[in-house]
Amino acid sequence: MVVANKPGPVVVRVEDVSKTFQVRKDNTLKDRVVHLGRLGREHRERFTAVDHVSLDIQAGTTVGLLGANGSGKSTLLKLIGGILAPTTGTISSRGRTAALLELGAGFHPDLSGRENVYLNAAILGLSREQVDHQFDAIHEFSGIGDFIDTQVKFYSSGMFVRLAFAVAIHTDPDVLLVDEVLAVGDEAFQRKCMERIAQFRSEGRTIILVSHSASQVQELCDRAVVLKDGHIVFDGDVNQGVAALRDVLEGRRLGELHERAAEKMIEVTAITLHDDRGHEVVGVGVGEPLTLRIHVHAHQAMPRWAAGFSIDTVTGQMTIASNTERLGISLPAIDEGDSHVDFRIENVYLGAGQYYINANVSEVIDINSHVLMQGRMFTVHSDTTTLGSVAARITAAS
Repeated sequence: MVVANKPGPVVVRVEDVSKTFQVRKDNTLKDRVVHLGRLGREHRERFTAVDHVSLDIQAGTTVGLLGANGSGKSTLLKLIGGILAPTTGTISSRGRTAALLELGAGFHPDLSGRENVYLNAAILGLSREQVDHQFDAIHEFSGIGDFIDTQVKFYSSGMFVRLAFAVAIHTDPDVLLVDEVLAVGDEAFQRKCMERIAQFRSEGRTIILVSHSASQVQELCDRAVVLKDGHIVFDGDVNQGVAALRDVLEGRRLGELHERAAEKMIEVTAITLHDDRGHEVVGVGVGEPLTLRIHVHAHQAMPRWAAGFSIDTVTGQMTIASNTERLGISLPAIDEGDSHVDFRIENVYLGAGQYYINANVSEVIDINSHVLMQGRMFTVHSDTTTLGSVAARITAAS
């Protein structure tokens, strides 16, 4: 995760915004005829999806909107994108906004993929000449091949998303809005989308992402906003935001896990990854070195402490694990407050794909440990010809 040293100007401002919908309780035609007129009001109720939300988003930041189903995150994204108008409050934005909010939004089912590229790009503000210039790049990124001239009503959901995402990212947006669509499509396309979003971040563009994937938000975002019942209940650090989301999903009082962690003498607060120059990274090539930095907070001075880590595949299979005890390392005493310990992997020989890092810390290893599960996701890039979670150079001869 790369955090900007200096916040940029505000590009999206949400000021005391609420969105209320009217929901009918009489769903059949007979019910509606019976309840016509004054009595019909008794069979309607108002539902507030977003409730007095205020939010400033700076240029160059990637913000993850998190929450349970029905929390208001997708409605808030549509309000920011101008798809919905707020019931009360105001929303202002600067620059060109590209929104990828719903499967096939802005596509006409009876038009071909090629025709829909021009239609959708025009909606997003591009001229025909600009689309002509970008078309080959859009087509190549989508990976739908000859289906580009097929009516989109015959597309699979994955083809819809690939083409829609390809159009959105090639409109040169200042602000990109993405709602859960990265969950659709095969692993290779998801990785390509993640890499393009990472490129957008490095170019200083602003991204607002709705996702149910905590690991996706941890990898891509530098800020998390958690919603519950239309209210913002957390706004800040990504790892703390994921913890707040878990509190919400499991019905705990917000921050209860942190309070439990505070009962321990020391806790893991975050995991970051670094290259040999000390730069924070989100990926590594096969055979390259990688430093795992485990950030901790001691609630009191400690004469001794221990730490460990493990790396799992996305399916939960452990690939490697170690700790200071196994390495024969005695960590020096630490004062109350924040500190960290680095584990350096000299050569990463994991297969291409995505992996989770877990970390634990305690006064004595494996006793009363505080564990941060899936504290970081990272990607291993490889051009090897092997499959699986282990990488190797293989030759064949007869």
